[in-house]
Amino acid sequence: MQNAKHIVVVPTYNERENIEALLEGILAQPGAWHVVVVDDRSPDGTGELAQAWADRTHRVTVIHRPGKLGLGTAHIAGIQEALKQNAEVIATMDADFSHHPRYLPALASALEQHAVVIGSRYVNGGRTVGCTLPRKMLSWGANAVARTLLGFSAHDCTAGFRCYRREVLSSIALDSIKADGYSFLIEMLYLCESAGWRVGEIPITFENRVQGQSKISRREITKALATVVRLAMHRRPRRDPGEARA
Repeated sequence: MQNAKHIVVVPTYNERENIEALLEGILAQPGAWHVVVVDDRSPDGTGELAQAWADRTHRVTVIHRPGKLGLGTAHIAGIQEALKQNAEVIATMDADFSHHPRYLPALASALEQHAVVIGSRYVNGGRTVGCTLPRKMLSWGANAVARTLLGFSAHDCTAGFRCYRREVLSSIALDSIKADGYSFLIEMLYLCESAGWRVGEIPITFENRVQGQSKISRREITKALATVVRLAMHRRPRRDPGEARA
């Protein structure tokens, strides 16, 4: 998929300190990456900074939304725009440098063997830097619960650093996804694995943000748990692993 169009979807809210360096880092990666920024009317001017980049280069597109509408719907809006732009490889990542652009080429390359690839903290070689012990335990516990109740093959179920083949995202009824916030990531992975798409992981170093404020809250944690329980109660039969779609 070397000559396919590659697009990264980056949801933003109050990421003024990070957005320009992030865009610079993404555009510098081999493979002529493009970026779709989905900004929820950040009061700190993130959207305006991103738009200035879009005015200078066709490789950046900005979706300006009227307010803070949630991470899940931001992902959907960005993915739909990427599909509209005929991207064959679509990645998603956070705007705070916890996901570093240097991993994008490896994620895309792994799509030769998998339909979905996750930048993972929880496979050999993956690690977390700069996070407190309680936050590490919370993340580990959330992933353990999701894997147990939903039968995920992936280890980092809550990671937002992912790369998808176009056909995977085209096959999913995105507007039917009920979860919002970080729980959107769990439901998206559930839909991919339930449909039999082959999911792979590559190790990354997850670096806790240095600039700006974390968006994780107790409410988000509660919503994520509720999503796992809802999906577990209506768990779909999964395709035989031998029939998994590469």
